[in-house]
Amino acid sequence: MTTAAAGGADEVPPADTQRSGGTSVPAPRKPSGQSPAGQPPNGPVRSRRSVTGTRRVIAALFLAPALVLLGALVVYPIVYSVYRSFFDQSGNGFAGFDNYKALFTDDTIRTAVKNNAIWVVLAPTVSTALGLIFAVLTERIRWGTAFKLIVFMPMAISMLAAGIIFRLVYDQAPERGVANAVAVGVHDTFAASAGFPKAHPLPVHPLKAAGGGSFVTKAPVRAGEPVQLPLVGVLPAKMPGDAKPARAPEAVNDGKITGTAWLDFTKGGGGKPNVIDAEELGLKGIKVEAVKGGKLVASATAGADGTFTLPASADGAELRLPASNFKEPYNGVDWLGPTLVTPGIIGSYVWMWAGFAMVLIAAGLAGLPRELLEAARVDGANEWQVFRRITVPMLAPVLAVVLVTLMINVLKVFDLVFIIAPGSSQDDANVLALQLYRSSFGTDADLGIGSAIAVLLLLLVVPVMLFNIRRIRKEGRR
Repeated sequence: MTTAAAGGADEVPPADTQRSGGTSVPAPRKPSGQSPAGQPPNGPVRSRRSVTGTRRVIAALFLAPALVLLGALVVYPIVYSVYRSFFDQSGNGFAGFDNYKALFTDDTIRTAVKNNAIWVVLAPTVSTALGLIFAVLTERIRWGTAFKLIVFMPMAISMLAAGIIFRLVYDQAPERGVANAVAVGVHDTFAASAGFPKAHPLPVHPLKAAGGGSFVTKAPVRAGEPVQLPLVGVLPAKMPGDAKPARAPEAVNDGKITGTAWLDFTKGGGGKPNVIDAEELGLKGIKVEAVKGGKLVASATAGADGTFTLPASADGAELRLPASNFKEPYNGVDWLGPTLVTPGIIGSYVWMWAGFAMVLIAAGLAGLPRELLEAARVDGANEWQVFRRITVPMLAPVLAVVLVTLMINVLKVFDLVFIIAPGSSQDDANVLALQLYRSSFGTDADLGIGSAIAVLLLLLVVPVMLFNIRRIRKEGRR
């Protein structure tokens, strides 16, 4: 009763107390580490942590082979190359920075550095520009897909095969080299080709050398006395196809000078010098000049049978066969000579990689908002303005990707230079990757210089890579 009076008959004891024999006693407290359900309150967190740790271990196990390969094939060679670059040729003596000094004092290596600079500037720029032009123009033609396929096809060819192809393309002989065949064809269209290169008289002939590649008669000519101008050394391929058997000219009494220019050579032998034999051909088209006192007074051209006629003013003159009759034929451009070998090899690189640039730029071009281009045209912009003010700025990220990729690629170019450039001009076409090979292998190999060149190439590539990474991160934040 006392208890009921104090707290009320129906009063519920507190949650933390229990009744025992009419009195309230404190209820036993649950362990602090237990949740109401009887589980630890941090159980799910710990479980998540263990799952995350397990996943990390599994990821590390999967990445381990790749990391081992990366370390063995990339990291270790880089570290060892840096280490080796500070030693001499034998590898026993410490050379310090002498190998790096040689990179900028040796003429051959300086040429390689200069050529690499030319490559980095020209090859990526030209390839990207052509790729942009091709990508834009092929959108406007019906057979654009076929054109893209043709332009991209060289990418399926290895550098080795491309080098062999262009070694033949740049061959000096027009009958083998396509480039010189075109050059000779264009030249001969606008300028007369040489007549009889390497032709010359024998000592018994009535001709003598006059300097500059020309020949003159040993004595002045007289009217009424036929003149003989025999030559030898004419290549069969250079004989005119419509040349006829040579014949002696008829004597005339009108003061004119007549004569015959012919090939004084009989196939199989048996002919006589200074005598027109039956099988000997006239030198059709050869030019004959009459010279008095060093002045030209008359000229004539031999016919198919070698005969020619000069006016009476040539009486008493010396007859001259000018050097233009005997000059060497135009054989085209020396593409693989010291001057043009580097631009020629860059041309072969552009042939291969312009298709790569075109495909990437065409993919970016397909993602441009067409309504923006059409709006510009509606506002009165012409195609050039649309291209320059809208298309190119919007393609800037893609152009940067192509340009940077090609810059990294050309810093490592080796195959094309090694195969296309002949031995006589390989020093003039030298690049760092080729010099790295030449310095590191062979009987005179200097691994110290070769390692220094490898480190230099790495240092040249790193800024371009950093620029590319920054650009990718910047694009990712947009």
